[in-house]
This record gives sequence, C-alpha cells and structure tokens, in this order.
Amino acid sequence: MRAHAGVSKRIFIAAGLAPSLLIYALFVIVPIFWSAYYGFFDWKGIGEMRFTGFANFVEAMRDPVFWLSFRNNMVIVGASVFGQVPIALLLALLLKRGTWFQRFVRSAVFIPMVLSSVVIGIIWTNIYHPQTGLVNAALDAIGLSDWKRAWLSEPDIAIWMIAIPVIWNYIGPYLIMFLAALHSIPSELDDAAELDGARGMRKLASLTLPMIWDTFKVAIVLCISGSLKAFDLIYVMTNGGPAHATELLASYMYNSTFTVYRFGYGSAVSTLIVIISLLLVAGSQRLMRREPH
Repeated sequence: MRAHAGVSKRIFIAAGLAPSLLIYALFVIVPIFWSAYYGFFDWKGIGEMRFTGFANFVEAMRDPVFWLSFRNNMVIVGASVFGQVPIALLLALLLKRGTWFQRFVRSAVFIPMVLSSVVIGIIWTNIYHPQTGLVNAALDAIGLSDWKRAWLSEPDIAIWMIAIPVIWNYIGPYLIMFLAALHSIPSELDDAAELDGARGMRKLASLTLPMIWDTFKVAIVLCISGSLKAFDLIYVMTNGGPAHATELLASYMYNSTFTVYRFGYGSAVSTLIVIISLLLVAGSQRLMRREPH
C-alpha cells in the first residue's frame, strides 16, 4: 500500500513538472543546440547553408574584438558579483534590523524593478551627459570643474561608468532573496548568539553567513549568468562604443548576427558564450563548495 502511494506521488509530481520542463526544453534547451548546430555553417539567414566545420569558432577566437568583449564582460561580471551581492546583503541586514531610511532604501533599490532597462539606460545616459548631465553639474557645484569628462565617450573609463547603472539595476532581486533568507533564520539562534556575545561582524561570520550560504551561492550564480547576458542597458547607452570600449559578448554576438548578417558566425559566438557561462558558474560553485565557519 505504501509502495503504491509512493509511486502515485512520484507520478503526480512528474505530471506537475512536465509542462514547465517541456516549455523550458522547447524555448531554452532546443535553441541552444540549434545555435551550436548553425555555428558550423556559413549562413546569412536565408539561402544556402555552407558547412565550414569549426571555422566560425576559430575566427571568433582569433578576433581581437571578441577578446576585448570578453574582457569588458569580465569587468561587468566582477562589478556585479562584488557590487550587487554585497550591497544587497548589507541593505538586507539594515532593513531587517529596522532603520529610519527604510522607505528611501526600498524606493531607490526597487525602482529599477518596475522600469525597463531601456528607460534606465536613457536616464543614466542623461546623467552622464557632458553638457547637461548631473555628474558634471555636481562637479561644477563643488568646484571640481577640472574633473569633468565625457563619461561615456572616453574608452578608458566608459566600461566603468556602465558598471554603475548595471549594479544599481539588479540589486533589488538579490535584496529580496537575502531578506527572505535572513527572516528564515530562527529567532532562537539569534538570541543564543547574542547571549554568547556574538555581535556585529562576529555574528555575521559565525551565524548569519553560514545560515544563508545556499542563498548566497544562488545569488552568485545568477549574478554571473545574468552579467554574461547583459545587452539592453549597454546597447541603449553606448551601443558598444566608443571603439568597442563597452562592447560585451552579447552585443558582439548581436552585431555579428543582425548587423552584418552572419548568422552562422553569430551562432558560434552564442555557443561560446554558453560555454564560458558554464565554466564560470562551475568554477564559482567549486570555490564556494565549502561553507564558511
């Protein structure tokens, strides 16, 4: 009887998951394999497909712009991992304790969640505008006019200026994750830790981080994978310029596919992006395998 009930439960769970898994397979897994398949062909989107083997992959690996895009993407990944996640955790800790500026924090962090990335890109483009932007106006106001620059037009600083709105744009989801994780910690453990004299950083290191470590790892994985797919915000603000200084792998793939109509080459680049993403996620998971003590 118990065995029959167990089988029925597994069938019920499988039936419930099947529609979602089918949709995921059709719209995520299958396109990935099709993209990898097209990467072995020279194809302009219409007409004959000519098999070229690994030529598209080799060309991408030899293209300096591809590696410049990769470097820029690593800057965005680093800024996201070391910016979004720690800031979201810090704000979650402050909001859990209760602070006088809770309403301001929630508004500032959650506004990007109700705006599209295109709108955010336009807002930050105006903030950085060399003549009418808030950044240069603020520098004028405090007597630092010599520091004024064309923030999005200078190759040496453009990618770092892009990183700031990227960080701000995605803090909200991680803040929600950390708030939920912090509220799941039993209050008895908090009280016991304080009775033992664990406060501040000691309590954070010995109790809080170990209890939310799984959430922390998920946030890192989402941060890495999301940063490698970053496109719309950068496309609106700079379109990869100046001189590819803000070109990312996703925008490089987009331009290769839809600007010069090399669908086979663009598919090869997208396959490389998937491989890079898997390697980075696997590496981060390996580094975070051991829980903090």
